[in-house]
Amino acid sequence: MSELIIAFGLFLFIEGILYAIFPSKMKNMLLKLNDLKDSQLRSGGLIFSIIGFLIIWYFKS
Repeated sequence: MSELIIAFGLFLFIEGILYAIFPSKMKNMLLKLNDLKDSQLRSGGLIFSIIGFLIIWYFKS
């Protein structure tokens, strides 16, 4: 459970750093999400979740 909390903290840290260093680029990126179809977002999310799972599985084994 502590690993999950650490992972969530790392996620928040990385997101915060990106918004602090590149605020205008992050705004532009979020606006571009409106131009994407739901299926494109769903596919991208699935791909990133599989990559994340594989990274975790590799380092845990």
